[in-house]
Amino acid sequence: MEGHNDQTVTLGNWMLTLFLTFIPIVNIIMLIVWAVSSTTPPSKANWARAALLWIAIFFALGILMSIIGGIGLATL
Repeated sequence: MEGHNDQTVTLGNWMLTLFLTFIPIVNIIMLIVWAVSSTTPPSKANWARAALLWIAIFFALGILMSIIGGIGLATL
């Protein structure tokens, strides 16, 4: 398969990866790039997809809690 990369992700690469995920906005962009790129090692792509899924879950829960909280405040 062309573009398939089974390379092990090195410690240095993981250090850079984690550093980039600490930077707001850059983290979301890089997670999307790593999740969809065919040149990203499979382990890193799967990790990026899982991280994006967790972000989406917490974002949805935050919106749900805001709606519930807003309804609770409106009834006071």
